Amino acid sequence: MAVVAVSGSASGIGAAVRTRLERAGMRVLGVDLRDAEVIADLATALGRATAVDRIAAACTGRLDGLVVCAGVGPQVEPQATIVSVDYFGATALLAGLRPALAAAAPSAAVAVSSNAATLPGAESPLVAACLADDEAQARQLAASATGAAVYASAKLALARWVRRHAPTAAWAGAGVRLNAVAPGAVRTPLLSGGLAHPRYGPAIRALPIPTGDFGTPEQVAAAIAFLLGPDAAFCCGSVLYVDGGTDALVRGDAF
Repeated sequence: MAVVAVSGSASGIGAAVRTRLERAGMRVLGVDLRDAEVIADLATALGRATAVDRIAAACTGRLDGLVVCAGVGPQVEPQATIVSVDYFGATALLAGLRPALAAAAPSAAVAVSSNAATLPGAESPLVAACLADDEAQARQLAASATGAAVYASAKLALARWVRRHAPTAAWAGAGVRLNAVAPGAVRTPLLSGGLAHPRYGPAIRALPIPTGDFGTPEQVAAAIAFLLGPDAAFCCGSVLYVDGGTDALVRGDAF
């Protein structure tokens, strides 16, 4: 039986991924603040280390797949929490569990970025601090920025981390495919929190979605399942937009 670890498994996209994979006969090791096999706070270094150690023990050092879904939205305060969870929490699991993925090769990992990574202002010094693995500097920069800017920069840094690592000897060369999805507005608790915010709610509702409505967690889970599976064997370092066409509409000449 294939074993897949999923962070953020208790709700939203992570819960939908869990359901889909379990229906396909896989064993899922969930990571979350509640209702999961591994209870850990990915906002902290201790929580990340705990998650890596417990997952590695539970899968006896051989992991067939990893999905890093855990994240918080732009409305979360303090803003430094956004970068700690959305970037450092994700990359710590990817890096920490890479040996277990390599031991089960061929295997696959998928990170959940966002189409917010393409927004104006996403490219910032915060991205560079993240990619330099300087969490203290990244948190300091986040404290003086808006939540929306921090969220966009953290998700851009995560996508860039995936792109930089995916083709290397440690990942593709070891038989581990690494890709990302970039969802748009999806009906999750994260989106609900944003919609309820007096500043971000109107901006979210104003987002153009060519297909007509917000997405569902199940739609994103389908894309993640594809990237985990054998039909995506030639995908390496891809960032798959699952956003109802928003990115294509706004950035039609960029890809």
